[in-house]
Amino acid sequence: MTERLLVRALKGGENTKIVTLNGKKITKMPSTLDKLPGLKTLDLQNNQIPKVGPEISTLTQLIVLNLGNNLLEEIPEEMKYLTSLKKLHLFGNKICKFASEACDGLQNLILLNLNNNQLTWIPQEVSRLKSLTYLSINHNQLASIPKGLCFLKNLSELQLNYNQLICIPEEIKFLKKLRKLLLVRNNIEVLPEGLCDLINLRILDIAGNFIQTFPSGFQNLKLKEFYCEGNALFLKQPVNAVQQEDAWSLQEITSRFIMNELAGKNPFIMHVIEQHPQVRNIISQGRKCAICGRCFIAVWLECVEFVPPPKNWKISRNLQLVPLRILICSYKCFNQRGPNVFGIAQV
Repeated sequence: MTERLLVRALKGGENTKIVTLNGKKITKMPSTLDKLPGLKTLDLQNNQIPKVGPEISTLTQLIVLNLGNNLLEEIPEEMKYLTSLKKLHLFGNKICKFASEACDGLQNLILLNLNNNQLTWIPQEVSRLKSLTYLSINHNQLASIPKGLCFLKNLSELQLNYNQLICIPEEIKFLKKLRKLLLVRNNIEVLPEGLCDLINLRILDIAGNFIQTFPSGFQNLKLKEFYCEGNALFLKQPVNAVQQEDAWSLQEITSRFIMNELAGKNPFIMHVIEQHPQVRNIISQGRKCAICGRCFIAVWLECVEFVPPPKNWKISRNLQLVPLRILICSYKCFNQRGPNVFGIAQV
């Protein structure tokens, strides 16, 4: 049956646009593919192919390639020749290697499905996939994602469920077109503040992680769906606090003075700071107090503010208050906090 289908395709020559050999127990890619340069769709899923052959390099007009549910162990460099490719399905293989050169020619790729593989890393060169809109890497072994992934300006949907991610890079804020972000069942403890800059994000699922608080401004996201079951969210259970006097280091006092003078656009300080890169590096780590709005360096007091989720969010069951992580510059400000702000204490 397989041979008959290939003979029929070969008779069509350059006019053959589609080859479907789904579930034919094929153990290698057909070597005759190099005689079908006009091919647009190649479906080889549900076979036993262990390797992408060199004949793939001739399919420069290919738009859809489906190699799902095979025995592939790597994404080879030869993929770079598929310059017209828009959809690449590689789910259900044993892929643990991702050749960085494979990204070089895939400038038109819109969809990449790598679900159910054994990837532990993604190369920085993934940033070359300029047209990528949908990326799914569920059920792999990723411990981190490269910052380069956060510069895919057309990315609309990112699925990273069931991996081993510990954190998400702050650079995620550059994914301005991202609408759907799925991070279910990872090891994430903290969400980056840059997440709050995703103005087009509509669906966020972080169920089954180790998150306790959300970054300040999280409640301003225009989400339609938000799921967070199975996280160790802080509960609104106040405990007594011991009042303490503030004792700042000389560096803290100086840094606060400089940062607040810069905020007021003091021309003398603005001129002098240009000549001191070490000082600029220190104050670049500055934060704003959630109570008084003034700048500081050291995390003097970490607090949680409990706010109700927006009414138009479709949310996890029983989520009545969202714990936001906020920072306060002194005990003086802590004593002026509102009724829904609590200090984080070890109890």
